[in-house]
Amino acid sequence: MQTELLKITGMTCGGCTNNVTQALKAVNGVEDVKVSLSAHEATVQFDDKLTTLDQLKSAVITAGYGIADANASQKPEGKGCGSGCGCG
Repeated sequence: MQTELLKITGMTCGGCTNNVTQALKAVNGVEDVKVSLSAHEATVQFDDKLTTLDQLKSAVITAGYGIADANASQKPEGKGCGSGCGCG
């Protein structure tokens, strides 16, 4: 089991945290996910024999959010969280 901390960009509400949580839990091999809106991060526990860090990042990006790193943040434009709150 491996644990990674992902810095998430684009989350603005509880609906966003739910979307990120569900996107990460849908990845094969993910055992546990804790998403913090206030810290803009997700702690993910996963089986590194079944998934990779890149697959986790891809799931977040596909859900419409970004991953912050030392170089830049990636966020698709115009997706929003889809919870009907008007964010994004």
